Amino acid sequence: MIPHIDAKALSARAPEALSATRHGAEEVGFLTLHNTALDAEQVHAALDAYRAFFKGDAANKQAVNMDVTGSNRGWGGAGSEQVDPQANPDYKEVFDCGVELPADDPFARLPVYAPNQWPREPAGFQTTIETYFAQARAISLKLLQGISAAIGADPTFFADKFTKPMALLRGNYYPERPAWAGDRDFGIAAHTDYGCLTLLATDGQPGLEVQLRDGTWAPVQADPGTFIINFGEMLEMWTGGQVRATPHRVIGGAQERLSIPLFFNPAFDTNVAPPEAPPIEAGEHLSRRYMETYSHLQDGS
Repeated sequence: MIPHIDAKALSARAPEALSATRHGAEEVGFLTLHNTALDAEQVHAALDAYRAFFKGDAANKQAVNMDVTGSNRGWGGAGSEQVDPQANPDYKEVFDCGVELPADDPFARLPVYAPNQWPREPAGFQTTIETYFAQARAISLKLLQGISAAIGADPTFFADKFTKPMALLRGNYYPERPAWAGDRDFGIAAHTDYGCLTLLATDGQPGLEVQLRDGTWAPVQADPGTFIINFGEMLEMWTGGQVRATPHRVIGGAQERLSIPLFFNPAFDTNVAPPEAPPIEAGEHLSRRYMETYSHLQDGS
């Protein structure tokens, strides 16, 4: 159902890997990826760092609360996001960091390149997460080049579009589903991702569900070291609908769950409009979708 791709085979442009990737991109909107430069041990290290942060002192989290930072950098508590206006705000917690630019860069003051906000604890958190973030970005760019080849486009097309990526790395903490949760309560409600490509690591706990073309929901799971890949609205638009952005959700269950999505997006001024359509800047699309989602951006706090 969901293709399982060997990253090295895709980089070598092996016919079976290209065919499976094309099916995942065009028909399913999801695939899983293994044999990358990030192994299970490195993923566990990042998961452990996020777990220690989320389980740690409340004051440590409040010091980097997005309500204070005023950007999508730092910690967001339960209820800080609402991806579906028909559902209640998500009950997960998050920690976000992103790409920073030199102070003299003309884009440096844009919110999508805001300075990161690092907590004091746990020790080594920033180093662990920054190391993971850099490796995940490199994997994502290689994957995009493979996807481009798989769908019959120029494999070098994306090479100069991600020199200043609006990349966001997130730690998600989903507690066990609360006893009070009803039909409109989710770890994260049904949605499509806003950007280009998402590289998702998880702790192996089930919870993520993908909506199939017939409207039914199917679970998708991967152990640390294997990544779940999905495609967002931006790539669907950019490819004129050839690549599919698929709705997905996390209802939550009896066990807590941790995941690490990398939302990999091009530079702010990249034109992501489909061929022969009026230009659409990637940053404008992403900023609008953030405004619709983050409570601290909506109320101006």
